[in-house]
Parts: sequence; structure tokens; C-alpha cells
Amino acid sequence: MTEDTDLLATRRAKHQAWLEHVKVWPNDFRRTHLAEELHAAHTDADKAALEAAAVPVVVAGRVMLRRVMGKASFLTLRDVSGDLQCYLRKDALETVYAQFEDWCDIGDIVGIRGTLMRTNKGELTVAASEFRLLNKTLRPLPDKHHGLTDQERKYRARYLDLMVNDDARARFRQRSRMIQSIRNFFLERDFLEVETPMMHVIPGGATAKPFVTHHNALDLPLFMRVAPELHLKRLTVGGFERVFEMNRNFRNEGISTRHNPEYTSLEYYQAFADYNDAMDDLEALFAKLAHEVVGGEPVAVGDVAIDLTQPFERLSMKSSLARYENMDPSSLDDPAVLRARLTEAGVTVQNDWGSGRMIFELFEALVEDNLIQPTFITEYPAEVSPLSRRNDDNPDITDRFELFIGGREIANGFSELNDPDDQAERFWAQVAAKDAGDEEAMHFDADYIEALEYGLPPAVGVGIGIDRLVMLLTGAPSIRDVLLFPLMRPLEGRDDG
Repeated sequence: MTEDTDLLATRRAKHQAWLEHVKVWPNDFRRTHLAEELHAAHTDADKAALEAAAVPVVVAGRVMLRRVMGKASFLTLRDVSGDLQCYLRKDALETVYAQFEDWCDIGDIVGIRGTLMRTNKGELTVAASEFRLLNKTLRPLPDKHHGLTDQERKYRARYLDLMVNDDARARFRQRSRMIQSIRNFFLERDFLEVETPMMHVIPGGATAKPFVTHHNALDLPLFMRVAPELHLKRLTVGGFERVFEMNRNFRNEGISTRHNPEYTSLEYYQAFADYNDAMDDLEALFAKLAHEVVGGEPVAVGDVAIDLTQPFERLSMKSSLARYENMDPSSLDDPAVLRARLTEAGVTVQNDWGSGRMIFELFEALVEDNLIQPTFITEYPAEVSPLSRRNDDNPDITDRFELFIGGREIANGFSELNDPDDQAERFWAQVAAKDAGDEEAMHFDADYIEALEYGLPPAVGVGIGIDRLVMLLTGAPSIRDVLLFPLMRPLEGRDDG
């Protein structure tokens, strides 16, 4: 029998003894205080003051540390807010003390009633007058000295990661604060929060490969949405001039440190505004997040400090190639030069790529990783921007930007294409690309064209990758570190993750 099997067998025996004693699983213990509020409320109270006050408290949580010392013992209890020490004496608990000694292990969930005291070392502590074992756990927690260090195990067993790793708990609290801060930003500006369908008859709103499912009752193939864009713009046509949605998208693509098949995005649309207004708004949003989520401190990307409270640089795509690749701007209009530079960069050039697509591919291959400080890249080719409004002075480019920070795309926005004929033409170009084998190209959405024929006001739309933004603000190296339950390949011999 292995050591792990011995531990499990011992715990199961204790579990059975506890069940025979309690008869039913307890659910009648009610706490009155959390650890964090007790530490905050009594931070200045010394030992004598606490003894005189005899403050009654009822706490509950998981046992994280246990020191049995004969007739008296200490345990560290962890609740949702933090840790609190408890002191158990045999003469105060009588027969229940034996239950603590015999049955209670690290990881068990307990409830303690008592009064506050401070130890000789100055630690705030609950002197227990009542102890109850509320859940006798069957498996031991990871080693207390090393915690949970196996990265894959953290992703597969996030509950363990949250139990024992302070950094993990802090990161997901930051994520929650960030999402709330974003929501408040838009609500304060009179945006309406909405929900749009997750299953689409026609996938659209982005060039991406969708997941396919099937509705049995209607015998209808459906697609998990790759973006909510076209539904949100339908709402703008309908008169909701400021709308936003924070929700999941699904893309049947690869998994990497920056990609997960399902991810969270924010999309918002504002009538009577353009992409310059959106860039201004994003600078204001990021300054707000910097103050409310990271306390106004610069964000570290490697060894580089990034100040999110300052205006961001704005640079056209061609200018970025000139700066970072020393390419002559005039050469970027020559397909032969573009093709040769892509081949040199190791990119396989498709026969149907025009100059715009080749410029975009060069940018992705050679420039993106250099954009560490916040930078808006503008003037995206129309060829790779099927939903964006063409520029008034140059119809080969669009009034579109992407925001890059730390070498990662964080946001994408553009003045909306509201010309139904131009949109139909671009949809047909996407259909041709799909017929030629491009699995990410869009379908023709006749209903959306009809909606445009009723009139989409001049508008701007923006999408922000929430998970990548959390990575940036928390310094997480992988998207899996900011997703509570990232997709994992099932373990061999199991039918779950």
C-alpha cells in the first residue's frame, strides 16, 4: 500500500466515524464574522483590551494549519476573506476536544464560536468555546510548505489552486473588480447592457472558424457565436444608440498562451461617434482600470513598466512597418516587394492575397511583438476589414484601429460600415474566400444587409479581449492563469478534464 493510499484510508476511517456521530451532514451552523473584518476592526486592540471586552464571534472556514499540543491546540482557519487563528483548550471544549484531536485534519471545514483574544506574540485569535466539524474531507491538501506548484494541476484542479495559493485568489478577485469597473464605465455613460444569442444560424461578426452544433427539434445546423457584433449593430439600427455586452465567444482555433476556444469579450457600439472618439474613450477606460484595479501603479510587462494613465501612441500600419522593419513606405504599394518580404519572413503567400492582405500579414509577422507600450495601430486595409467603414480619402484603407500593449492585441475598433451595398459586396468577397478554402471567412448574412437598408446611424464599435486585459493587469503569463476553468485535454482513462 502506498503512502497516498494509507492517507486516504485513514481519512476515510475518520470520515466514517464522524458520520456515525453526526448522523446527517451539518447545515445549521451560521457564522457572524469574516477573518478580514475582525482583523480590520480590532487591529489596534491590545491583549488587555480584548480580554476586557470579551468580544463574541462565530467563524467558519477551512483548516489550513493544525498544531495539537496536548491539552491545548491552535488551528488556522481560512474563509473567503483570509486567515484567522483559533485557540482550542480541552477544559473549555470537554468531550468535543477529543473529536478535534481524533477526526479533524488540515483541509476540513469547521465552525468555531468563542471570544477574541491576542496571544503573547500579538496574533489576533479566537478562544473557542464551541467547535464543530462541518465537513470531514477525504483527500489531503497539497504539502503546506510547497503548496500546489504543478502548473497543469493548477489548471485542472482550480479549486485546489484557490484553496492554497494566495496569488491565484488575488488574481481572480482582480478580474472581478476589473469587470465591474468596465461595466460601471459604460453604465455611467448611458450605455444599455444587453444579451444577444450564443447560437447563430449564420456565424458572423469576425473572421474566425466557428464551432458547429445541431438543433434536433428544428433539424437545424447552428453555430456557436464567434462575435456578437452583427446582433449588436441590429440593435443600433433599432434605436438603441449606445449598447454593450460582456459575454463569451467561441472560436474553433488553436490553444496557446493567448488563445482559449471560449473566451470573454466586451463589445460596445455608439451612434454618432467615430473611431477617433473610440480611441479617446479607451484611453479613459484604461486610466480608470489602472486606478481602480492596480492602484494607479505602472503595469509590468517583462522588465518594461507601462503607464496606462498616459495618452497612447497612434501609428498607421504602414508607418509601423517603416519604423520597425525599415521598409520604404513607397515600396508597400508594390505587390512584388510585399510578396518577397513575406517569403523572407517565412510566411506562405496565398495566390488570392492582394496588397492589403500582404501588408496585414507582414504587420502580424514582424511588428506586433514590438508594440510593448500602448499603441493604436490605424489605417487597416479594407481587404482584411470586411465590416469597417472605408476612409474618406483612401478607399483601400478603413477607419479602423487595434490597440496593442505588451505585444498583444487588446482591443479592435472601427467606424461602422453602414452602406448596405458596400457591405453586401464585401460579404460576397468573403463568400468567395470561403469557397476557396478559407475556413475563417464570413458567410453572406442577408438579414443583416436588410437591417442596414433600414439605416444604421453613423457609429463606432469596439471589441476588447477581457482575458488578455486581465493577463496584462495581473502579469499572468498565460491565458489559462486568468480563466477559472481553461479547456484541457482529458486525462487518459478519465472522461473529464
